[in-house]
Amino acid sequence: MNGKLIAGFIVVLALVFGAGLYYSQVYAYYDRLDASAPAADIRATTFEGVTEDLLAENFEGIDAETSPIRFRACFITPLSVAMMSETFQPYVRPEPLIAPKWFGCFDAKRIGADLEAGEAVAFLGEENFEYGIDRVVAVYPDGRGYAWNQINRCGKAVFDGDPAPMGCPPAPEGN
Repeated sequence: MNGKLIAGFIVVLALVFGAGLYYSQVYAYYDRLDASAPAADIRATTFEGVTEDLLAENFEGIDAETSPIRFRACFITPLSVAMMSETFQPYVRPEPLIAPKWFGCFDAKRIGADLEAGEAVAFLGEENFEYGIDRVVAVYPDGRGYAWNQINRCGKAVFDGDPAPMGCPPAPEGN
């Protein structure tokens, strides 16, 4: 009888802990961004290395203070892909990160497949806005746009404990 009670307690405790862990990963740390918040500014970097604000309407975004790669955004831009391709740096190897299911406008798998198929184009939003993290902006010909933060090659090396590769800015103290 005592064994069943202890086993039941362990199962209930595991379920409660599992539910708490799921909630914390999917809901607890994310905040919706107001379109007027500074974090909601959508920018792209020109071929001259200047970061410029993009025209963005119908902005929806999420972010979290717990990680620099939790930012995701959806928006509409009146700028054409052709004009952007002549003005802004392309982003090599864009990898959209999965967003929580409740943030329905951002489908990372579809965006990634469309980028590979050439149906969307990725641009450098802002390089190393936080050490080792780039902001990436992807735009479709119809004006739909998406943005996310992605670890760059400098960040991958330094976050793994290796020295920064050639051409990377010096790592901040403590990394």
